[in-house]
Amino acid sequence: MMTGLFISELERTFKRKKTAAVLAVYAGLLAFIWFFFQRGGISFFDADHDVKIDSLNSAPLLLRDLSFAITFIVIPMFVADSFNGEYTSGALRMVLIRPHHRVKLFFVKWAVQCLLVFIILCVTWVVGTCLGRMVMPHVNETTFLGGHTLGTLGALLYSLKFYGICFCIFIAVISIGSILSVLMPNSILSYVATIGALIGSVYVSDKLSFFFSVTDSVFHELSRPKSEFLVNLLFPILLISLIINLFVWKKKEWVG
Repeated sequence: MMTGLFISELERTFKRKKTAAVLAVYAGLLAFIWFFFQRGGISFFDADHDVKIDSLNSAPLLLRDLSFAITFIVIPMFVADSFNGEYTSGALRMVLIRPHHRVKLFFVKWAVQCLLVFIILCVTWVVGTCLGRMVMPHVNETTFLGGHTLGTLGALLYSLKFYGICFCIFIAVISIGSILSVLMPNSILSYVATIGALIGSVYVSDKLSFFFSVTDSVFHELSRPKSEFLVNLLFPILLISLIINLFVWKKKEWVG
């Protein structure tokens, strides 16, 4: 039953014109930014620290230039279309009139959104890593923010950890966006509300700035000798948002 729901949700997701349009825009941005990577050869860990792009650091730096689009365009549009668009169009009612448990349906929709972002990150990592090795200046070691000098294996592990933490942040963005998408009356307001919440988080607390500047925050976290960012901040936010999601999802009058 769960597998059938997951496959059905995947099919509905990839049949939407918005999904194809957003993926096409992201692919265009990926190619555009990579072109300027080659031409310029310089990127940034944050606004105060620039760095030369080389064969070992290209993957994290490529994501830095694309993370804003993922956070403020890709995820909000995907989530609004899935959680709100199907409701307002009536498509979700057709699913819910069948004997599907609401909690299962929520987690299926949430998991599909996470899978989409995971695929996008995998493609970005492969492009950044492979083209970095083929096109960018070859080096045997590279230095990341905080003065961490790493060799080939160390830089690869750093890159994977970097993408992994970014993925966790993006999951939290998906969870927050899904709450707002269920509460808002239409997809446009869902999208605007999600953007507003991400920007507004900066004014709530400086510790939440990672929602606005994802990769800059991750570079800083990885530059510290010991960081409990995931355990003390990100995972609790993710857990709380999922609990709220389940509560709202159960109480929402989807059919009627």
